[in-house]
Amino acid sequence: MKDQWREIYPGKSEELLKALHILTRDGKLNQDSKRKLKQVLHLAQLITPKLEAHKTIVDLGAGKSYLGFILYDLLLRNHEDMSLLAVESRHELITTCQAIARASKFDRIQFIQSSISDSHNQLPPTVDVVTALHACDTATDDAILLGLKKDAKVIALVPCCQAEVARSLESLSSGTLKPLWAQGIHRREFGSHLTNVIRCLVLEAHGYKVRATEFIGFEHTLKNEMILAERHHRSNPVAKRALDSLLEEIPVKMKLLEQLKSFTPD
Repeated sequence: MKDQWREIYPGKSEELLKALHILTRDGKLNQDSKRKLKQVLHLAQLITPKLEAHKTIVDLGAGKSYLGFILYDLLLRNHEDMSLLAVESRHELITTCQAIARASKFDRIQFIQSSISDSHNQLPPTVDVVTALHACDTATDDAILLGLKKDAKVIALVPCCQAEVARSLESLSSGTLKPLWAQGIHRREFGSHLTNVIRCLVLEAHGYKVRATEFIGFEHTLKNEMILAERHHRSNPVAKRALDSLLEEIPVKMKLLEQLKSFTPD
């Protein structure tokens, strides 16, 4: 049905949704696009109240910049002091997104071609908000590290495809907890869960108040856990002790943990 998107989307730009291929040229919305729009819109609506007091938003692993463009349409167009930096490694996506931004007259969004881990020097010394939607495996950890280095006030993450810890669990020696991950399917699920628990504790140890929540129903995506962290203090010794105790009990290896050993803010 034509214009059904207006029942879902409170933004102003029909042409933007067409450019993102969420709408067809004649303004129709198919089921796949409807699910994608609901996912990105729901995430944008969840984090928008946390963004309004801030000026610089960095979207990492931006892909086709669905989240960045929708945040701009819903929020940034009404706040002239806000800007958005979208980091993406693929040149063809950067080119496409730049064209959409020009056509939409979104002049306060900048696209940076880089991996997350290599983007530090191309970003300001400090930023207000870091987002990463479905950054795969350790790319989410790269986003956490960048957020810590840039002293972000808000870090919003929707992780995807956590495999690193599952591989590490496979090599652990037998113990009383071994049955939790002895089976392959359990190892994948437990590894994914453990990864996000460690991420939350890392953020808490660095002074963030963290909330992990389901951001949309499983009928839309199985990768639906959101980690929302807001800076409250510089550190949290209680969370640091909890993290250390957990890693003594289950001594998994993570690139994030190794990088934090030499961590210094920018």
